[in-house]
Amino acid sequence: MCTAVRFTDDKGGMFFGRNLDWSFGYGERVLRTPADANVPRAFERPDEPARGHAVIGMGIVEEGVPLYFDCGNDAGLAVAGLNFPQSARYAQAPVEGTVNVAAYELPYWIARNFSSVAEARAALARVTVVARPVSGRLPVASLHWIVADATGSIVVECLERGLTVWEDDVDALANEPEFGWHRQNLRNYLLLGTEEPATASWGSASLAPFGSGAGMRGMPGDYCSPARLAKAAFVNAHYPAQSGERDNVTRLFRTLGSVAVPMGCAQEADGSWERTLYTSGFSAATLTYYHATYEDPQIRAYPLAG
Repeated sequence: MCTAVRFTDDKGGMFFGRNLDWSFGYGERVLRTPADANVPRAFERPDEPARGHAVIGMGIVEEGVPLYFDCGNDAGLAVAGLNFPQSARYAQAPVEGTVNVAAYELPYWIARNFSSVAEARAALARVTVVARPVSGRLPVASLHWIVADATGSIVVECLERGLTVWEDDVDALANEPEFGWHRQNLRNYLLLGTEEPATASWGSASLAPFGSGAGMRGMPGDYCSPARLAKAAFVNAHYPAQSGERDNVTRLFRTLGSVAVPMGCAQEADGSWERTLYTSGFSAATLTYYHATYEDPQIRAYPLAG
C-alpha cells in the first residue's frame, strides 16, 4: 500500500511526496545520481543524451542500477512508483520501433531525461514498458507511477489495453484499482466539506453539530487504497496554501500523515503487518529531498547538491 500527493505553494513551487506502506523494507536509502552518471540500461536507447538530469530519491542499488522508489530531479520533476499488482500488465519482450524501458528503470529514466510533465507525457507515447528484471535476485515489481512538476501531475499505468496516461487533476495516487476508477469514486464524497454543518430541524427538534469537523462525516477511515486516495485528495485540496519551505514541508508530511498506516491495522494474508515504512517529500523550489521513517519520525533534509 502506498499514497502520493502533489501541491504548489503560494509562489507556485511544487512539493511532492509519498508514503511507502509495506510489511518489510528492502534496505532502501537516500540515493543521488549525478547528471553524467553512466548507468547500465536494460535496452539500447541510442537517442538518449550522454548527460541527463541529476536525481535524488529513495531506493536501492542493484547491478549498478539505482532503483528509485521515488525521486526528483534538478529541473523540479518528480516521480514515484506505487504498488499495482492486480492490474499492471507489462510487455513480455521489447517492441521494435518503440522506446523500450524496463519497469524497474522507469522512475529514473523519466527523472534523468525530462524536465517537465509535458516532456514526459509526449515521450511516453512512444514507450514500451517491459517486464525485464534487473537481476535474478529481484522479481519484476507491478507498479503504476505518478509524475509531477509545478504545472500538475499525470498517472502512468500499463494496463491490459496498453500504456495509459491519465491527467491527475486531484494530484493524488494510491494503489488498486486503475486511476480512472479512483477518479470516478471521488464523486461518492462530493458532499463532504470543511465547514461546520448548520443546525438542522427535524419537526420540532433542533439538531446542532457536535463541533467542527462534522462536515467530513462519511469520509472513509480505513486503510484500503480507495479510502486512502479519497482522504489524501480531500486533505490535499483543502489544506490552506502555505508560504516558505518549512511550512510547506509540514503541510506535506501532515497531509501524508492523515493516511499513514499504523502497525496493527492492515494485516497481510501471511500474518505480517503493513505499516508506513517511510514518508518522503521533494521540494522543487530548493531541490531538497525529505525523509522520515516509522521508527524515527524526525524529518531529515537531503539537498540534491549535497
